[in-house]
Amino acid sequence: MANTSVVVVGGGIVGCLTAMQLKKQGHTVTLVERNIVAAQTSGESSWAGAGIAFPLLPWFYQEIVNELALAGARAYPAVSAELFAETGIDPECTRSGMLIQPPFDQQAALDWCQRYGLQAELQGDSLLIPEVVQIRNPRLLQSLKAWLIKHGVTLREQTQLMPLQEGASSIHTWQTTTGDTLSADHFVVTSGAWSFELLKQTALSLEIKPMRGQMLLYQMSPGLLPHILYREGFYMLQRRDGHLLAGSSLEDVGFDTGVTESMRQEMLQKAEAILPALRGQSVIKHWSGLRPGTPHNIPTIGRHPNIENLYLNTGHFRYGVTMAPECARRIAALLA
Repeated sequence: MANTSVVVVGGGIVGCLTAMQLKKQGHTVTLVERNIVAAQTSGESSWAGAGIAFPLLPWFYQEIVNELALAGARAYPAVSAELFAETGIDPECTRSGMLIQPPFDQQAALDWCQRYGLQAELQGDSLLIPEVVQIRNPRLLQSLKAWLIKHGVTLREQTQLMPLQEGASSIHTWQTTTGDTLSADHFVVTSGAWSFELLKQTALSLEIKPMRGQMLLYQMSPGLLPHILYREGFYMLQRRDGHLLAGSSLEDVGFDTGVTESMRQEMLQKAEAILPALRGQSVIKHWSGLRPGTPHNIPTIGRHPNIENLYLNTGHFRYGVTMAPECARRIAALLA
């Protein structure tokens, strides 16, 4: 199936890595994005998230979630090195390790790490998993965009598609909201929280809804936080240049990408309780993004049940960045 044309719908990290994988496989690829790829104002989870390449408390998840997440996470050092070498933009894949602070089920955590072959170190009542990496997702998106342009992938930015209608067993064109037509042999939907809106009329049972997450950003001295910290649903991590992220909320508010003062105060209190050095420090940015919420964090990866040349790589909820390299590989293998 190489040398066929593929339209990838959605220009987040999942979509960009899918387009990259398909291009490497020999396809002619067009990437369609309703905003600007790698823009900081799009409200998508790819840009807005923290870039922790690991499931939070993974012993609570079903096996498929951990399988996809760990395979994706372990691919990032090589993906990051390739992108940096080809584009000069460093996605900053950093082996920070994750320090999980109590309360948590210590025995379940140790058993899970042993089962999946991860080193685990008890530090008092806390647990350090040294293998965990973080990726600087805005830089990752920028480097992916540069790679796609360099390798001849067509970008159709600020292009919104009409919802697909029911009835077709295959599609060869997809209409935009401005009346243009995109043609291809195959289509792959990677549009996260917006996937349901595009596909809801195609008799597809797709349980995806937007879930807002708010984040805070500080500028601190580099090296203040050597590990990703996690405590009771709240995490913090620091980039190489000292930027420190704290979050995040989990809110069912539809497609509202606004931020709230009440959540800002709640996150401030949590961040300062975990890291007292933040007391009195100013927040330099407060933003939100929309995750594609799904039951049990399980994405939909595969062929549409009714439309033979339409594929889905969506619904990754909190772990789109983490799972993206592996999910892109799986979709490309299906098209092969």
